[in-house]
Amino acid sequence: MKTFVDYFKKMQERNGAIGCIHSCPELMECVQQIGFLPLLESGIQGYSAERLMAEECRFTQFDDGSWEWPLWQWKGSVVRDGGCVYGKFFAGKAGFISRQWWPDFYNWRRSQHPVPEEGSIEDSILTTLREHGSMITRELRAACDFTGKNMRSKFDAYVSRLQMGTYIVTEDFVYPVDKHGREYGFGWSLLTTPERLLGKEACLIHEQDAPRSLSERTPEESFDRIVKHLSSLLPKANEKQIKKIDKMS
Repeated sequence: MKTFVDYFKKMQERNGAIGCIHSCPELMECVQQIGFLPLLESGIQGYSAERLMAEECRFTQFDDGSWEWPLWQWKGSVVRDGGCVYGKFFAGKAGFISRQWWPDFYNWRRSQHPVPEEGSIEDSILTTLREHGSMITRELRAACDFTGKNMRSKFDAYVSRLQMGTYIVTEDFVYPVDKHGREYGFGWSLLTTPERLLGKEACLIHEQDAPRSLSERTPEESFDRIVKHLSSLLPKANEKQIKKIDKMS
């Protein structure tokens, strides 16, 4: 595959419709093929999982107020079984990154967002999450005592920054259950750290026959690799759009 368009030309031959994902396995394959995939609007036309869904797989609201959204329902399976990492990585918006590209992304982002200072709010959030292993967002918020008026948005901003810095990722999604035992609603993110989810080694850069050790690739080299990959993937996007995907904000 040379570009994002090339990938979907191949999909067109197989499915009969360019850019149409019809199933969860196809979404998993897409993430693995392209490496970086925002969930919703990315600022680059067509470049999001939402825009790639087949017509019958897009958000549908029914007359009784209920809704169906296969993409939203699939994302949990993609996170659990799709060999990728999920979180608010793209200018504060959520998306998928394949495990192949995760070490370079982790290397670059950690350089831009150093370890939170001991005693800071971000450090407290991380410490609490590490102590519990994984927590849904609202439980983590309560445990960190962000319970007063207007505290939810402030807490969410801290967690978003920690996700942008690759300190927090989404392990799964948890849904409330009605009296009939059926899941409903948009669900809650089950948060954890990438080191717990993947293992520390999976966050480091490994190359066979590499001329330098895995610890010697600089964050800038990782950033350049990602930008080159995205530029080849998205030839119609300009440099500013490409770099925004991989910047902290």
